[in-house]
Amino acid sequence: MLTSILRQDRGGQVLLTLLFAAAIIVPVLNLAVPQGHPLHLETYTVSLLGKYLCYALLALAVDLVWGYLGILSLGHGAFFALGGYAMGMYLMRQIGDRGVYANPELPDFMVFLNWTELPWFWHGFDHFWLTCLMIVLIPGALAFVFGWLAFRSRVSGVYLSIMTQALTFALMLAFFRNEMGFGGNNGLTDFKDLLGADLQADTTRIALFVASVLALILGYLICRAVVASRLGSVVIAIRDAEPRTRFIGYKVEHVKLAIFVLSAVLAGIAGALYVPQVGIINPGEFAPLNSIEIVVWVALGGRATLYGAVIGAVLINYAKSWFTVEFPEVWLFALGSLFVLATLVLPKGLAGLLQRREVSA
Repeated sequence: MLTSILRQDRGGQVLLTLLFAAAIIVPVLNLAVPQGHPLHLETYTVSLLGKYLCYALLALAVDLVWGYLGILSLGHGAFFALGGYAMGMYLMRQIGDRGVYANPELPDFMVFLNWTELPWFWHGFDHFWLTCLMIVLIPGALAFVFGWLAFRSRVSGVYLSIMTQALTFALMLAFFRNEMGFGGNNGLTDFKDLLGADLQADTTRIALFVASVLALILGYLICRAVVASRLGSVVIAIRDAEPRTRFIGYKVEHVKLAIFVLSAVLAGIAGALYVPQVGIINPGEFAPLNSIEIVVWVALGGRATLYGAVIGAVLINYAKSWFTVEFPEVWLFALGSLFVLATLVLPKGLAGLLQRREVSA
């Protein structure tokens, strides 16, 4: 089964090999190699790599709907943030009476705002299994409702892109309000542990990194299985000739909805893995600019390749980390230049460049 999925995907084969290698090498360099040794990998670097992998899974989700289905979503940051908030709620519930106000039931921000009892929608988030369920269900349910209304009305093109951007902007404004019960402007932070393990411990950071690797591998295989199947052929047909696909009898709206929901679920999982590694989630993650940046990752890496989206996400975020330290005022100009360069010189992204070299070789 796995062989058939990756048979004509050399880029994917290389990517998965590198990910498996990273899952082994990174823990060894961090835990087994002593500090001070040239090969020792700092825990900070491990967390940074884990964050890049979460972004890569998010880019993978966007490539599935944009590269293969032809839907330019400018709102996937919303699904990412919702998954992150679900995980953040669980982490806040684990703090218990170790917070600043030592309240065993209410998070510190609720005590500060004079809340007297835990809101109903926070109940159950002290259970990890329910949190995992919500990480999948909340982004998936929002995508289902939004997609059902939009695709049923046959909204497409730039109008659909604007609607997805409006969705994430509306959620950002809502989550900024203290009355919503999600920490307002400050969001959720000051997490202590996950499943009883100290979040600051090296072993926990390594476990989160490995979990991110496995999630990216599984997400890639799921996306690849979809695009390599008969369903994938229908998805591409919808992208290239939607009226014809509808005319020959396919339920175009159902296919669009299924792929859109799957993509949202992957984005939510990426957000859930992201939060414990960065230690905070706030409404800024809903910002429309974040969703636009994801599209740039995919465009630079290469649309409709899957592995190209992963490459683009990792490279651009590495560049962002470097620029924001060395030349913080230059980063946005550099990002814009990268997008223009990809559009004019590399219309198929870095993956397209690699494919051309393989053909010429």
